[in-house]
Amino acid sequence: MNNLYQIPAGFKSSGIGPIPGDWEVIELGNIFKLSSGKTKPKDLSEYPSNENKYPIYGGNGILGYANVFNSEGERIIIGRVGEYCGITRFINEPCWITDNALVVKDFLKDIDVQFLVYKLQQDNISKLRSKGGQPLVSQNPIYIHKIAIPTRKNEQTAIAALLRIWDNAISKTTALITQKEFRKKWLMQQLLSGKKRISGFNGEWKLIHISEVSKEVSIKNKTDKDLPVLSCTKYDGLVPSLEYFGRKIFADDLTTYKVVPRNHFAYATNHIEEGSIGYQENFDEALISPMYTVFKTDSSINDYFFYKLLKSYRCIYEYQAWMEGSIDRRGGLRWEAFSRIKVHLPSLEEQTAIAQVLKVTDKEIGQLKTKLDKLKEQKKGLMQVLLTGKKRLII
Repeated sequence: MNNLYQIPAGFKSSGIGPIPGDWEVIELGNIFKLSSGKTKPKDLSEYPSNENKYPIYGGNGILGYANVFNSEGERIIIGRVGEYCGITRFINEPCWITDNALVVKDFLKDIDVQFLVYKLQQDNISKLRSKGGQPLVSQNPIYIHKIAIPTRKNEQTAIAALLRIWDNAISKTTALITQKEFRKKWLMQQLLSGKKRISGFNGEWKLIHISEVSKEVSIKNKTDKDLPVLSCTKYDGLVPSLEYFGRKIFADDLTTYKVVPRNHFAYATNHIEEGSIGYQENFDEALISPMYTVFKTDSSINDYFFYKLLKSYRCIYEYQAWMEGSIDRRGGLRWEAFSRIKVHLPSLEEQTAIAQVLKVTDKEIGQLKTKLDKLKEQKKGLMQVLLTGKKRLII
């Protein structure tokens, strides 16, 4: 017999595939009963405060905060409508659950609640959503969905406890990233405006037009070079398009695309007001849509400093103001207008010193994000083996 159809030692066949011999298959309708939440409160705030301290959960997560709650204790929430319908969350706090979410309140079987949440997350309840129209997952498809679980509750609890260790590490790392990013924003606001000076520098900053330190570069890919195609994102700058989007969103004919040499800038001419500007330092040459503007700075500029400056809130405000004042906004912010924007610049030496401080901060955040990705991958791997019984814990 083909190995694909053999039952592994210690496993038994079931309606949903091989499962450990001492596990059981059960429909979710025999584990819990679902109900919908209530209409969200009228008075709510975007952020928590002493008055509005209770989170409001909808189908896509926290919507805001209110001064009332309609749920407390251990709850399982399943998004009912919207893009994230079927997403399962565990909460254990006073909160308000809206009618865009389904909530598990009544359990018909003695089961470890957090284990069940992990199991539902692994099974991806989102696949039970209705076809067509607004994304929606209803109660009946959930009730008849079958899962395999350990018959012993202490094994469920042990699995949940181990996965919770990774969740705690993920939460702490995420919180640290948020903290570092807030500090980075503060540093950028202070250092890029001259409000905070690095020790040893006290010279006046010059107010100059962008055109005084840079020039437009327009090189078409007329010979159809086989070069990586880039896209510009609001937060990440220039990124390889295929890698970032996971699919081809650029044209088949690349002869009209612009070449972006290494150490050049590019911005989305029609969307610069969103901060869509990037710096190309990963390839000798790459391609960008003809709808972008490419430019290069001169030797008086530290490019890292200048890139951070051009991504700052003050500059984004300038882009928006120039576009609003444009006679034809459909033309975007072309080089003629963009290059007339004024910026304050310190000496090259101070630019370099500021860049070094920001690079250290970026490196710390990058290392934390790498750690976070590894933790998530480790948790995913643990879930794949522990929640299927491929690996068993010694209890």
